[in-house]
Amino acid sequence: MPEPIDPEQLPEATVVPPKRGRISVIWIIPILAALVAIGIGVQRYLREGPTITIIFAAAEGIEAGKTMIKYKDVTIGRVTAVQLTDHFAKVQVTAKIPKHAEGLMVQDAKFWVVRQSISLSGVSGLSTLLSGNYIGFEPGVSDRGESLFTGLDVAPVITEQQGREFLLNASDLGSLEIGSPIYYRRIPVGQIIAYELTADGKGIQLRAFINAPYDKQVSAATRFWNASGIDVSVGADGVNVRTQSIVALLAGGVAFDLPPFVAAGAPAPAETVFTVFGSREAAMKAPDLAAPRYVLYFDESLRGLSVGAPVTFLGLPAGEVTGVGLAIDPKTANVRPRVEIAFAPERLVAQSTANADSRGTSTPASDDEKRRAFVRRLVEQRGLRAQLRSGSLLTGQLYVAFEYQPSAPKAKIDLSQDVPELPVVPGTLVVLEAKLTTVLDKIDKLPLEAIGNGLKKDLEELELTLKGATKLLTDADVVLVPQLKTGLDDVRRTLASVERAMNSADATILGADAPAQQDLRNALQEFARAARSLRVLAEQLERQPSSVIRGKTDAMRGGK
Repeated sequence: MPEPIDPEQLPEATVVPPKRGRISVIWIIPILAALVAIGIGVQRYLREGPTITIIFAAAEGIEAGKTMIKYKDVTIGRVTAVQLTDHFAKVQVTAKIPKHAEGLMVQDAKFWVVRQSISLSGVSGLSTLLSGNYIGFEPGVSDRGESLFTGLDVAPVITEQQGREFLLNASDLGSLEIGSPIYYRRIPVGQIIAYELTADGKGIQLRAFINAPYDKQVSAATRFWNASGIDVSVGADGVNVRTQSIVALLAGGVAFDLPPFVAAGAPAPAETVFTVFGSREAAMKAPDLAAPRYVLYFDESLRGLSVGAPVTFLGLPAGEVTGVGLAIDPKTANVRPRVEIAFAPERLVAQSTANADSRGTSTPASDDEKRRAFVRRLVEQRGLRAQLRSGSLLTGQLYVAFEYQPSAPKAKIDLSQDVPELPVVPGTLVVLEAKLTTVLDKIDKLPLEAIGNGLKKDLEELELTLKGATKLLTDADVVLVPQLKTGLDDVRRTLASVERAMNSADATILGADAPAQQDLRNALQEFARAARSLRVLAEQLERQPSSVIRGKTDAMRGGK
């Protein structure tokens, strides 16, 4: 068993302080190099801008170390890394931004991939054909910095352009697309920058950007309409063709204007919602909510009559068709065509009697009761009737015409009904068809078979007569022609004899020494002497009228 040790007898350790030594000169150079490296690193860190991360749905054409970030064609960054996100659903792009562009990296800044695009509305991104795709940038207005951004799937159409944005509601997209032009009086003043399905899924909401200063032309009463392609309207007035431009014809577009019946108001604020009409006619049409409603029941087809067709009064527009359908007659249980119209002929009368107020009289349009009483007077006293007429033979469109029909049966209208019924007369086409039907019925009743048999007999008799005439002409050619030839020869010889006799008469009568000429001269001399004796006798009787009784001697004596 070992012996116990006394702690006091153990040796005690003594602390000896280390000796101070000199630093070797060889360490000065590494220390200086480290200090220089640290200074360069700090200086580089202070000069470098931030590193940002952009999340894209796809990284088409983006390469690390090559793809640039550009703003106004100036490089403000370079992509340093491209990789998938944690869930592999999108692409994470890391980019280095220089110090001078650090102030642009704010919360509402926008990034997108710029690539070549060719469409009917234009060509963009042609510079990427040589340099490759790059990331476009649009600065925001926020004052808070940001390093994580979500890239846009589609490049914005408008960048840093002065103007305002408006919302347009349409039933469908049609041929419109992002970049489709917007026209004001055929001048391109903006374009469609975005579109989406409405919340209820029953329409499309377009986001339109109108450039300044044309955005001031948009007021609360402005009407927008689809100006895509060729606007062909077929109605009772015929066929109208209209287009805004070649671009709108190919790529589509929207146009806007102020209706002529609306006064220009203050410019509409941004984000104002408008409705896109299908055509200019529909957009410019004045709403007629105050016109009285009437109903018409026809006994003919309504094919060609549509809602919006004009209603005329003595050839002037006085309303429109508001409804076309069928109704059941409660008395006969028959289905008959029903047309509802907005008809206000009193407005035309008010326009032609503008001086009525100056005389202290009221016009028929003064109130609803007088307006309907005016229509009742026209119907019951003047014979006003509604009639379907063809507005265009080319399109077959119909319209409703109100004209005076003095021969129409008398009619009464009940104004106590909510929608009074007005009397009608058959349309011109129906009357024409009835007349044609009557003519055809009369033709069917004719004894055509008997007429045909009689005509056949007449033709047979005519054929026999023609055969007899042909035979007679043949006989005349055989018998009469030789005789006519002989007679003509005799006539020719007679004419020759007459010609010789005339020549002999010229020599006998008309010659200078012809006996007839000498006898004629003697006769003329005798006639001259007789004329002188008659003249002397006439003078004698004029001087001595009694010489006829008393004789020449007695007359001479009495004269003495």
